[in-house]
Amino acid sequence: MKQIVSIFACAGFFAVANAQVSLQIASGALESAYAEWASDGSDSYNVYYSGAGASDVKVDAPLIRKYGSKFRVDVVGLKAGSYTLKVASVKGGKETASTTSKSLEVKAHDRAGFAFSNGHVPGAYNADGTLKSGAVVLYISESTKNTVKLDVVTSNKGAVTESVGLQNILTSFKKGYDKRPLVIRLLGNVTDPEVTDKGDITIDMGKKEGLSMTVEGIGNDATANGWGFRVKGTQDLEIRNIGIMNVDSDEGDNITLQQDNQYIWVHNNDFFYGHAGSDKDQVKGDGALDCKLSTYVTFSYNHFWDNGKSNLLGLKEGANGGYYITYHHNWYDHSDSRHPRVRYYSAHVYNNYYDGNAKYGAGSTLGSSVFMEANYFRNCKYPMMTSLQGTDVYASGTKRDPTNNGTFSKEAGGTIKAYNNHMEGSYTFIPYGASKYILKGKETAIGDIDSKVDFDAYVVSSREAQVPSSVKSYDGANTYNNFDTDKSIMYSYTADSPEQAVANVRAYAGRLQGGDFKWTFDNSVDDASSDVNQALKDALMAYKGSNGEVMEYSSSSSVIQSSSSSNVILSSSSEGSSNSSSSNVILSSSSEESSDSSSNEKVESSSSEGTMGFAKVMMTKPREIYYDARSASLVIGAADITRLDIIGVDGRRVNITDIKSVGDARVLDMSSLRAGVYIVRFLTPLGLQTMKFVKN
Repeated sequence: MKQIVSIFACAGFFAVANAQVSLQIASGALESAYAEWASDGSDSYNVYYSGAGASDVKVDAPLIRKYGSKFRVDVVGLKAGSYTLKVASVKGGKETASTTSKSLEVKAHDRAGFAFSNGHVPGAYNADGTLKSGAVVLYISESTKNTVKLDVVTSNKGAVTESVGLQNILTSFKKGYDKRPLVIRLLGNVTDPEVTDKGDITIDMGKKEGLSMTVEGIGNDATANGWGFRVKGTQDLEIRNIGIMNVDSDEGDNITLQQDNQYIWVHNNDFFYGHAGSDKDQVKGDGALDCKLSTYVTFSYNHFWDNGKSNLLGLKEGANGGYYITYHHNWYDHSDSRHPRVRYYSAHVYNNYYDGNAKYGAGSTLGSSVFMEANYFRNCKYPMMTSLQGTDVYASGTKRDPTNNGTFSKEAGGTIKAYNNHMEGSYTFIPYGASKYILKGKETAIGDIDSKVDFDAYVVSSREAQVPSSVKSYDGANTYNNFDTDKSIMYSYTADSPEQAVANVRAYAGRLQGGDFKWTFDNSVDDASSDVNQALKDALMAYKGSNGEVMEYSSSSSVIQSSSSSNVILSSSSEGSSNSSSSNVILSSSSEESSDSSSNEKVESSSSEGTMGFAKVMMTKPREIYYDARSASLVIGAADITRLDIIGVDGRRVNITDIKSVGDARVLDMSSLRAGVYIVRFLTPLGLQTMKFVKN
C-alpha cells in the first residue's frame, strides 16, 4: 500500500455554494468519504456524492447522524477516484441551500493475502469497492438491534419468511435459500442484542457456497460492546471497521473463526480487552482474533490494544497442509503474545508493527511454516520463537533448559523463515547457524549454543530463497514447506519496507480516523508489562460511545435494498385493452383517477408519499397468484384480480410491461429485475391482498 499515505491531503478545503451549511471537515478515505458540519437549524439534511462516473447520488439516510449540534455523514462503497459531497438543508420537506466540498480523493483498500485466492473477493463488495449487484443492506444501531427485519428466502420455490433481530436473520440465511449479498452496517455503540448465541453473534452459513457477506462499522465509532463474532461454515466473509470491547460471551473471543471457513477477510478493526476468563492467562479476555480449521484467510490493518492473546492460529488441523493465512499491516500495540501463535498452518506474516510486546512476537509449533517478512519490532521481548528450541529453552540463561524455560509451548516445533525484518530495543533473537546472537538488545557470542539446533528462525537474504530440508525443528524434526516460493500457492503482493510499513500501519490500522476511543501507552512501563492496564480497563468499562442520532428514514425495518428497480419499465399485452396503443400500462403517481382515451383501462394512484398506485389488469379465469423462481415469472391466474402493483422493499414501484397469456393465466416476466425482495399488492373481491417474492 504505497500510494495511500497522502489520503487526507484534501481534507479541510471546501467550495461553498451556500453559506447556510458550514462544512467543518470533509475527506476521502479508503473506499469511503465523510463530512461533518454544524447545524443551521434545518429539519434534516440530504447528502449526495458525485465522482467516478456518478452524479448526485443520494446516500442512505442512516449514514447521516447527529451528534449534539454536529452532523456527520459517512459514504461507503466508493471505488477509488475523486469525489465531491453535497450537503443539502431540508426545511418543510423541501431542500433549500446546499454546500459542496472540493474534490476528495478516495483510495482503494489493500486487497492482498490468501483471502483473495482463486478469484474470490470476500464480502458483499466488488474488488473495486462498490456493492455487489442485488446486495441488501441492514442498519444495526442500539435502537434497532432487536427490531431490524428482513424477508429471507426460506423455500426453494422462492417463499420468504420475515426474520427479526440480527442473529435470527443470520440463522435464516443459514437454513434458507437466500443468495443475495448481505451487508450488515453497525452504527455507534451497540451493546448485547436480546438474541445471541451464548453471548456472541454467530455467523454460520452451513458451508454454503455462493453467499457473500460484509459486516462493517460506519464512521469512526461503530462498536460491538459486550459481544463478539463467532464464524463457522462460512465463505466469502468480510468484517471491517468495528471496535470490539468488553466481550463477556461463553467463548470469550472478540472474533474467532472456529471451523470450516474459507476466503475470510478481517481488517481495519480495533481489538480491546474482554472480560476476564477462568484461566490465569485470560485476565485481559481470551483471544482477540483467533483462527482454527479455516483456510484462505487474511487479517490486515487491525489494531490490537494491549491484548493478552492476540492471534491463536491452528488447533487440530494435522500435517496434511492446505491451511493458508496472511497477516499484514497489523498494529500489535503493547499486546503481549500470539502474533500469531501457529500450529500446522502455512502463514505469511509481513509488514506488521510489533510495538512494545512483553512476552513474544510470532511463535511456530507442530510443523507449521511461518514466513516473517519486513516486519518492524520495537521492544518486542522475543520477536520470533520456535517451540522447544532457541530462545524458548534458553531464555535469558546460558544453558538449555526445556523443563523450566520452555513456557512458550510444550508442543513440537515448526519452522520460521525470516527476511528483511527490523528489530530494535531490548530483544533476544537467535538466527540459524549464527556465531553471534542478540541478547536483550546486545550482540553476544553464541557460546555453547548450537545455533543449527537451537535457533528461532532461518534468516535469508532474499525472499525467493528457500529453506533447505536439512533445517529441522529440534523437537519433531519438522521442516519448512516453502509455500511462499510456490507460484501455484502464493499470491501477488508488494511488501513495504519495515519503516514504510510502520507509517502505513499508524495511518490506517484500526477503524476510520483511528476510532473514537483514544489511549496513549507509557512505553517506559507498558513495553515490559503484561499486567492488565487498570486505567485502560476502567476506561473501556466506562465507555458508552456517542451514539449519534440516526436521521429518520422510510424503512421501519432498517433495511435498504441497494439495487432499486424503480427505473425498470415493463410493458403489458394484457387482454382487456381496447386497442394496441394501450399495451403500455404505466404505474402512475398522479393524484386523480384518469382515463386514457385510447384505452378502457383505468389507472389509479395516490400522490401521498408511501401510498402505492395500482394498474388495472383484466383477467379471465380464476386461479392463484405466485412467483415461479425457476422462470423468474409472476404467474397470475385469478380472474377477479382487478388491480396489481409490484414494489421493492424500499417502497419504490416497478412499472409493469410484459404480461403474456399462458393458457388461462397471465405471466409477468420478472427476469429483468435486479435481485431483491419485492412486494405484490393486488385487489380482489375480498379486499387488498399482498404477497412477497425474492428475485435471485
